[in-house]
Amino acid sequence: MSSKEERASTVSALAALVSGARAAGEPSRLLNAIPYARMLGLRAELADGALIVCMPRSEHLVGNPVLPALHGGTVGALLESAAILELLWQKDSESVPKTITLTVDFLRSARLQDSFARAVITKHGRRVANVQVRAYQDNPDKPIATANAHFLLRGSSSE
Repeated sequence: MSSKEERASTVSALAALVSGARAAGEPSRLLNAIPYARMLGLRAELADGALIVCMPRSEHLVGNPVLPALHGGTVGALLESAAILELLWQKDSESVPKTITLTVDFLRSARLQDSFARAVITKHGRRVANVQVRAYQDNPDKPIATANAHFLLRGSSSE
């Protein structure tokens, strides 16, 4: 199979996965296809039309056992995953967006409990998208971390 045929097959598989998840109203289907997201236990749901990604409480996510607090890398992964999932869910994508930059601000210690993230696409161009994400635990108005991310959108007809 040529690389062009492989890409067409991959695009077709991703489109089928996204359209099936949208039709069923089950964004978690997309996360279940990603091994790292499965390891983190990520799941997603729609709440009042908003896509919310949840990282359930799990001992293997602890970075500081003294507090105990979640490892910063897992919180960063939650933020990045929420941004990518939002792009896949809201826009017609031919491939998974590639991260250009991800800037994370850790605002408070993430306790060992369920954590949630909500992403908002602030700009979606032909080639690049900007997304802001907030992660929280008990209260969406008290984020544990925020992120600004830029993604390369591959698969435009001009490429």
